[in-house]
Amino acid sequence: MDKDSAAVFFHSLSLCSTLPASLSHLISPTPLTLLQLQRILSTPAFTHRLEAVAVFKEYNLRRHYDSRHKDKYDSLQGQMRADKLSKLKSGLLAQQNTFVRQAQLNQSSVRASFRVAQLIASSGKPFTDGEFVKKCMNAVAEEVCPEKKDVFNAVSLSASTITRRIEEIGGNVFVQLQQKTKEFEFFSLALDESTDVQDTAQLLIFIRGVSANFEMCEELAALQSLKGTTTGEDIFGKVYQTMEELDLDWSKLASITTDGAPSMVGMSRGLIGRMNREMEERGLTALLQVHCLIHQQALCCKVLTWDSVMKVVVSCINFIRAKGLKHRQFQEFLSELESAHGDVLYYTEVRWLSRGRVLRRFYELLPEINAFLHSQNKTVPELTDPEWKWHLAFLTDMTEMLNSFNLQLQGQGKLICDMYSHIKAFEVKLELLLRQVKKHSFIHLPATQNLSAENPAVLFPAEKCVEALEMLKAEFGVRFRELHVHAKEIRLFQNPFVADIDEAQPSYQFELAELQNCDVLKDGFKPNSLIDFYAALPNDRFPNIRKHAMKMSTLFGSTYICEQTFSRMKLLKTPMRSRLTDEHLHQCLRLAVTRMEPDIQLLTSQMQAHSSH
Repeated sequence: MDKDSAAVFFHSLSLCSTLPASLSHLISPTPLTLLQLQRILSTPAFTHRLEAVAVFKEYNLRRHYDSRHKDKYDSLQGQMRADKLSKLKSGLLAQQNTFVRQAQLNQSSVRASFRVAQLIASSGKPFTDGEFVKKCMNAVAEEVCPEKKDVFNAVSLSASTITRRIEEIGGNVFVQLQQKTKEFEFFSLALDESTDVQDTAQLLIFIRGVSANFEMCEELAALQSLKGTTTGEDIFGKVYQTMEELDLDWSKLASITTDGAPSMVGMSRGLIGRMNREMEERGLTALLQVHCLIHQQALCCKVLTWDSVMKVVVSCINFIRAKGLKHRQFQEFLSELESAHGDVLYYTEVRWLSRGRVLRRFYELLPEINAFLHSQNKTVPELTDPEWKWHLAFLTDMTEMLNSFNLQLQGQGKLICDMYSHIKAFEVKLELLLRQVKKHSFIHLPATQNLSAENPAVLFPAEKCVEALEMLKAEFGVRFRELHVHAKEIRLFQNPFVADIDEAQPSYQFELAELQNCDVLKDGFKPNSLIDFYAALPNDRFPNIRKHAMKMSTLFGSTYICEQTFSRMKLLKTPMRSRLTDEHLHQCLRLAVTRMEPDIQLLTSQMQAHSSH
């Protein structure tokens, strides 16, 4: 069909006000082919506007033009005909763009609702906050860009929409995790169990895996709800279910890290025992079991009970803070004295760092606390007892050291070798302190040293302090004994260039000999980038060392990430949101902790866009 005849059909098409969006891509301002015209004119949207053509051949189409449009357009010649043709094409293009723009706006609205839903879930906000966000958006639009208010209003952010969006985003992230786990060469699990506000036992299962290229992935594998008992068999059933859902290969499971509860670590009826039996039935070697190192450290701290100090401290704090009037008077008292601190802190035994912070604050406010208690006609003789002050100062220093050690062990993505280095370093520090305290040297104990300078005539109770250090040292030796058993494997992973070849397993010896005598690789080794070093290590020359590094890199040294996620759970499922379902809790936690980006473009393309009403 020639250009002029095509223009007539463009004009005919422009008469139709109900152009289907599904056909808009067939219309273009360039001359149409006969096949394109056939497809367009055969749709019901055009049959009520155009006279039917029996057979779509060029002859019939030309006859239709001659009989219906020739008189109108043949009179146009030269520039007038060219201008009319251009006008018809422009009109059709504008009509096309109307449908395209509307489709784009609808798609943008859906994407916007997905992104808001993702922010609501990851921030732990109620699903109904979407409606509040929309009110804020409309208020801003009214002030900043009133002409765009309808565009903002088209974004659907109702509670039900946000709920569906969160379900879809969570499902998309889980599908990505399923795909990612197929690339794992080895993986490890970290588990912990706690109860929510409805007394439902929630089991968190985190996975850390490594690919052949040493790409690390640490994600929430599952949140499993335990409605009845929480025995080792029950927990194993949930772990087994998670392994099946992610299609994980049991032969690639390197280790499992737990909090040390009997239901977890029991060798006969606990999770570890049940997992080892499962591995044995599958003809696989037993798992490497890791008891959370942070929990171990917290248990070690319990040998420093010193009730003679803690009971007095807690009693004084409770007296000050138990009643609102006394508490306000104490705060005003500190303000008048221009004290460095404005209040004392409550002691919470289950919080790892609580005791050290409470004691430090109490020690620094000791004169003010004693004066305030006297003003309230309450006498606490221990506060002026020199020996008791020695004990308070020494316990303050020790708990602060333990707090610093605890903070070194905390954090996501920690490698087992780094945590083991911190443990060995602290044991060396204990040995040093023990020798120094025996000599009445307090160079590393600031509170004790200050007290010694203030009252040099008061004798330091060395016997009890030395006994406490010896008990702490012995407890560390017992608690971390199992970890020391794997010291050689950890050291090999941490720095293969200093590993003892004679003590290494036979499968590593030749590779270690070649590695330790390769100057190029030795120069490229950096202890602070172990993963990058092993990723660059040639697999054809060092397959066993790389395999060992893969296993060790997946180990969870603690259940810190589980504890952190449980803290999020407490903020998510509160008494005000106690009806939050387990599935929605799972999706919110997944989006809160994931490092994966949901594919919102894919989710948007899979659904039909609807404007908000």
